Amino acid sequence: MAKKRRTFRRPLGKRRYRELFIIAVEGAKTEPQYFALFNSRNSVIHVTCVKGKHHSSPPQVLKHMKDYLNQKSLRPSDEAWLVVDKDNWADDQLALLYAWSESSERYGFALSNPKFEYWLLLHFEDGRGISTSQACSERLKRYLPNYAKGINPRDFPPARISEAVHRATIRDNPPCKDWPRTTGTTVYRLVEKLLEKTNE
Repeated sequence: MAKKRRTFRRPLGKRRYRELFIIAVEGAKTEPQYFALFNSRNSVIHVTCVKGKHHSSPPQVLKHMKDYLNQKSLRPSDEAWLVVDKDNWADDQLALLYAWSESSERYGFALSNPKFEYWLLLHFEDGRGISTSQACSERLKRYLPNYAKGINPRDFPPARISEAVHRATIRDNPPCKDWPRTTGTTVYRLVEKLLEKTNE
């Protein structure tokens, strides 16, 4: 009588829940493309960008986020962030977003002054001498000539992202409580968290 073949089963590891980062942004293209860099099948996080069809004002960005959270609640380990530009927005508009971010430990607020492209520029240099949106765009095109068509993931490898965090941290000294009043960005605070989670 033939022996019954034994079957070996590998113990199944406990699958870790993928922490979710909800990021509400002003732009319809650049910011979603950038934050998508942190998504991969093997990542322990998942980034979802909430955006309008076109550029939005800060209050609209906040509304998009609130509408999203009314439909889908956050788990204890999830986070929700607002990412906007200073541009010409009034301080009272930005204060609404900052106040919202202070209402929960799982909420965050990141602002780039003059705009998000300054954060991108820090991936390539220290961004000194930038004071206007136009100057920021012109400087960025030195490194990304085709930037108007979107960003290429190959231009933002992990080493460059880490360099941008380092440069932004140096610029934000002493660290601002709410948002940078002069040229600078606090997007690095969000990206630090994304990098920290993906390296766990």
